[in-house]
Amino acid sequence: MVVSGLEVTGAVVRYGARTAVDGVSLQVGPGEVVSLLGASGSGKSSLLRAVAGLEPLAGGTVSWVGQNLVEVPVHKRGFVMMFQDGQLFPHLSVAGNVGYALVDLDRRERDRRVAELLELVGLGGYGPRPITALSGGQAQRVALARSLAPRPRLLMLDEPLSALDAGLREHLVGVLAGILRVTGTPALYVTHDQDEAFAIADRVAVLDHGRLLQLDSPEALWRHPASREVAAFLGYRPFLTASQARALGWPAAPAGRLVAVGPLGLVEDPDGTVVPVRAVRPRRGTYEADVELPGGHLGRLRTASSPGEGAKVRLDPAGCALVGTGSA
Repeated sequence: MVVSGLEVTGAVVRYGARTAVDGVSLQVGPGEVVSLLGASGSGKSSLLRAVAGLEPLAGGTVSWVGQNLVEVPVHKRGFVMMFQDGQLFPHLSVAGNVGYALVDLDRRERDRRVAELLELVGLGGYGPRPITALSGGQAQRVALARSLAPRPRLLMLDEPLSALDAGLREHLVGVLAGILRVTGTPALYVTHDQDEAFAIADRVAVLDHGRLLQLDSPEALWRHPASREVAAFLGYRPFLTASQARALGWPAAPAGRLVAVGPLGLVEDPDGTVVPVRAVRPRRGTYEADVELPGGHLGRLRTASSPGEGAKVRLDPAGCALVGTGSA
């Protein structure tokens, strides 16, 4: 069956004796955004560069609508990559940067396309401005407009917002997600930020040491992590057996399943189980307590007031996940 888009099959990337990407397979369909999520050294940027043709494959294939791209030069793949620093030309205006790749269009059509893209990224009227007069967020919008200008078959984004402050990054994630949906541009989006990946992607690929651990929708990934390794990466802890979960007020916890407790999975309840408090830390208007759960596991509890030596708690199933069939 020919995939209508990008198909990566068994991709392997090596740097000398080190394997950076180890047999990864995934697909990006028409108009779909797939995020490559992982910590530093997980292989996500190496995989992106291999798709672009910037790194040779030691094994596997990269294809577009059934065409093997392994021997196709970078400039003939029809893909565009956007980097963390935007790599704008400081000697060109905003309009000059956006229209840089539109050399095949006549002047009038190029100006129309540039104006259209600047409106799309919220910078209408900025065309004559010098790049040096822009803020970091504005510069990244210009870089995005330039990346979209040639209507790429696939847009590849390598940590495009990581250099920005948290508030601006959160705002631009929403802007970027909306633009990709409006234009219908399929994309591979590399990030180490889980919130960013969940906000922008249709599906998220979790990578670790070059291996693909899980590829799923954000909701399925969060609610049904495929392994303890994935759950721990997402911030779930501790991990309880079904019997331990039942002792904390979750009677429906299925036997043989590992229960992963999320950041909001443990709540105060006057009718709950009394557990020892091991440490308390003040937070903005609240407190965070480390409590000892059945089996000696340490759980984290948010409280309105500082607890004493003991707290009454229960598990909230909405804040927990069931992980595979493993055991604690």
